Amino acid sequence: MSGTKTTRRSFLKHATSASVGVVGLPYLVQSSALGKAGATAANSRIVMGTIGTGGMGRANMRSFMDLPGVQMVAVCDVDRKHMEEACNEVNKKYKNKDCKTFKDFRELLAVKDIDAVIVGTPDHWHALISIAAANAGKDIYCEKPLANSVAEGRAICEAVRKNNVVLQCGSHERSGSNARFACELVRNGKIGELKTVRVNLPCDERHHKEVREMAQKEFPEMPVPEHFDYDFWLGHTPKVYYTEKRCHFYWRFNLNYGGGEMTDRGAHVIDLAQLGIGADDTGPVEFTAKGTRYEKGLFNVFWDYTFENVYAGGLKMVGTSSGPRGVRFEGSEGWVFIHVHGAKLEAEPGSLIVAPDTSWGDMEVCLGRTTNHRQNFLDAVRTRREPFATAEIGHRTATICHLNNIAMMLGRPFKWDPNTEKSSDEEVNKLLCPPMRPPWHL
Repeated sequence: MSGTKTTRRSFLKHATSASVGVVGLPYLVQSSALGKAGATAANSRIVMGTIGTGGMGRANMRSFMDLPGVQMVAVCDVDRKHMEEACNEVNKKYKNKDCKTFKDFRELLAVKDIDAVIVGTPDHWHALISIAAANAGKDIYCEKPLANSVAEGRAICEAVRKNNVVLQCGSHERSGSNARFACELVRNGKIGELKTVRVNLPCDERHHKEVREMAQKEFPEMPVPEHFDYDFWLGHTPKVYYTEKRCHFYWRFNLNYGGGEMTDRGAHVIDLAQLGIGADDTGPVEFTAKGTRYEKGLFNVFWDYTFENVYAGGLKMVGTSSGPRGVRFEGSEGWVFIHVHGAKLEAEPGSLIVAPDTSWGDMEVCLGRTTNHRQNFLDAVRTRREPFATAEIGHRTATICHLNNIAMMLGRPFKWDPNTEKSSDEEVNKLLCPPMRPPWHL
């Protein structure tokens, strides 16, 4: 074979070492874009690394390893136990001992043979890692919500655009065939004129009840486990004492690290609302939200909430913390409800939901299909086409979640300009980006 054929991996191998951040420095060094060597061959192997190997990070890692044409070669985590467990899974999968381990994500990103990375860390790390990955020329599968603040999400979008990399936000519900079909019904006028969108985000599962029961409990300071780099885990957030329930899994109920159910499943349900409305590149212009939260203890996210978001033109998205979890599109001639998770559909009239062997032949808006969300990412990496949940899409959905939380914090409604991503309320604007603990910064 001729040695002149250029693949994406061979391009990366010969890229200059200056194109990645300097390893070892405790801040992110801006880098030049690696660029792309054209579309990657459809059958080429995609070499991947995983950053964040806890629950969802490792679940994504396993799912990607089960897809054809993927080779997982490296794992990274500030918790050595999680990292070693993930490494063992990779080696067992491939029946070798080749998986590389890293505590510092910047060292993994400096490995030139890696084409793409999974970002499966707690939410407060999504932005800094995704930006660094984009600057290193890596394609990115980043868990939802895209970032833990509005400004961080916009910074990810800019880094992805500047470096011409693919990013798929882990809003996998939008890749379900049923969900896409339901959104096609709405966008093609099959329920008439869209009048109201209703979002249900219940907080009644076992882990919600557990957190609420211990919400005002005083958690004492504990010694940091020797296998856990707690200061690195905190990252840019305030330096506070270690206690077990602050970290793994429970971090999502502290606003420094996550946004509660509003950003957890809200990043799925509101994402489907955005798809059905056709607002993936914009968002509401008015926000009103009310909720309750515990003022003491570790867990300061909102519960028992209601919200009303108004889009330009007057369409209202109305939300509540009751169930069943999902989104209902109400039109002048009917309605359709998408259950999350699983995307079971209900509709009125029932004839809206056609049998699998029939179809609506007059659909002008067709949203496409994929076998699954992660495969859609791999297809985008190979073809350089946009995936179903781009950085911009993930950012717009997460922004709605964050602004509802901000409305609850301030206790008042406010107006929002989705073009400038600013409010006329300066108190809102001050909350769009949390201060970052040096030396970390956007």
